[in-house]
Amino acid sequence: MSSFETIFGRAPEATASAPGRVNLLGEHTDYQGGFVLPTAIPQRTTVSVARNGSAEHVLHSANSHKTLRVTVGEVGTDFAPYLTGCLNLCGVQEGMDVYVQGNVPSGGLSSSAALEVAALRALRTLYGLALDDVALALRGVQVEHEFVGVQCGVMDQMASSLADTTTMLLIDTRSLERRAVPFPEGAEVLVIDSGVPRRLAESGYNERRAQVEEASRLLGVTELRDVTDVAALDGLPELLKKRARHVVTENARVLAGLGADAAAFGQLMNASHTSLRDDYEVSHPQVDTLVALLQAHPDIFGARMTGAGFGGAVVALARAGQAAAAAQAVLASYGADGRRVVP
Repeated sequence: MSSFETIFGRAPEATASAPGRVNLLGEHTDYQGGFVLPTAIPQRTTVSVARNGSAEHVLHSANSHKTLRVTVGEVGTDFAPYLTGCLNLCGVQEGMDVYVQGNVPSGGLSSSAALEVAALRALRTLYGLALDDVALALRGVQVEHEFVGVQCGVMDQMASSLADTTTMLLIDTRSLERRAVPFPEGAEVLVIDSGVPRRLAESGYNERRAQVEEASRLLGVTELRDVTDVAALDGLPELLKKRARHVVTENARVLAGLGADAAAFGQLMNASHTSLRDDYEVSHPQVDTLVALLQAHPDIFGARMTGAGFGGAVVALARAGQAAAAAQAVLASYGADGRRVVP
């Protein structure tokens, strides 16, 4: 594999990395002030940077074997906006050489957030920026909004910046208060790539956000976080009622999951997938098939799609020590070449 040195002919000035994340419960609630329960995954993205003395950024991705050139102050295309957004928001006015490598799978595991957080960490080191981990995460969200074109919430960047792989991280996305929560006893997390690609900016993600914002407006609340009784949604138009019902019930599922045993937590995950599939309508037929196979396995407590949806990864809660065997059995039935367990 290439390196910063082989591409640019010298050592980087700063290098940093950040993990992807998988969300156990709390999907599509973070842009309505809700509760989320992600954990970091072992896979990480690493970004190395150095000033190049020119008026041009040279951006190289080791994974795609692409090199992009973008004039300082501009945004660029392809993967460039994730990096130029970070550079522009950090006030970088000189040309940078940037090298990216990583093993965070795309599709539901926050590969874009890992890229942004890693890039911002490298720039924080290089320039001595006064950004704590929360401020850094919020700057990553700003990159998505202003440069990538995805009106995401705060969960992905907060998880990439603050979560670890040994606990779940309960985040109140309104106050940004957070605390570590232990995994249910006797269980382990299993993540499988469905093999269905998706791109947020070209999907219905922004549309869903607009729908729940309209539901909030019609209900006279700041955010659907302020609604705890689904009966309050009865006056909404049917489509908006479905969208809002998902957010309200998903917030309740996160809170119910705190301290739940593995069996109860698994049932909450199953209910979450049903809600995402039927009320929020962000799943995909192949994802539904994979989730159903997992839910039917005797060593799986529960399973659901994870991430924004429209393809991507699924997450399951497996009996401790049985995740690998369950994955092998389920994937044999799924019969899809290229679908893989995320180790």
